[in-house]
Amino acid sequence: MNVRDALRSAAARIDRFDAEVLLAHFVGISRGDLLLDGDRAVDAAAFAVLVDRRAAHEPVAYIIGAREFWSLDLKVTPAVLIPRPDSETLVEAALRAVARPPARLLDLGTGSGALLLAGLTEWPAATGLGVDASPAALAVAADNATRLGLGGRAAFRLGDWGAGLDERFDVIFCNPPYVETGADLAPDVRDHEPASALFAGIDGLDDYRRLVPHLPRLLADGGVAVVEIGWMQADAVLALAAAAGLHGDVAQDLAGRDRCLVLRVA
Repeated sequence: MNVRDALRSAAARIDRFDAEVLLAHFVGISRGDLLLDGDRAVDAAAFAVLVDRRAAHEPVAYIIGAREFWSLDLKVTPAVLIPRPDSETLVEAALRAVARPPARLLDLGTGSGALLLAGLTEWPAATGLGVDASPAALAVAADNATRLGLGGRAAFRLGDWGAGLDERFDVIFCNPPYVETGADLAPDVRDHEPASALFAGIDGLDDYRRLVPHLPRLLADGGVAVVEIGWMQADAVLALAAAAGLHGDVAQDLAGRDRCLVLRVA
């Protein structure tokens, strides 16, 4: 079977774009080069295994083991939430919010390390710390830092949000779980991504209640915390922030939906 026939067969079962990404990964070339080489031979049986996995709703990022975020090629595994383009809003908001290049970054619930590593690429003089409750996630984040040449500027530690931290940071990133328990999610997400990174109680606010009180003592003078939210959660999380002595602004994603809060000590 050649590339052209393999894509035609796969597209009968899964999205055509997904088929192209999977086949390019399988062959070991870029998607663009793949589409220019339609006569290239393909091991049909071996490729069908990948198509079967995608047809069973396994995310493409987990199948190929990678996802791009902020132009960074990140390793991802089922131990971490797949970084999404909407979360790039947090990096953009942080870049707008800081008056001077920050020296120290903190990423709470770092997962793959996406937000921390994006920040370190934007601020080359900064160093950062990523915290996560999952040892498997921390291993993925540390590997990403090393592969991207940022291992010397990024450290990672096991932790429960800000508990046990006694340092102050210029920028704090956080993308906590914020999905309501029982929410109707796509099977790609519900059945494959880590529940501990998704669900946060009946109203989706449980982790904000635990996280937000740590932020004032962790922020350096003039520092900002950039926290992802569900698109209908801005008022509720702003109220939690105000109770902790913080004030903030809302930033929207490219779809115009509320995506994150930029918080400062009041």
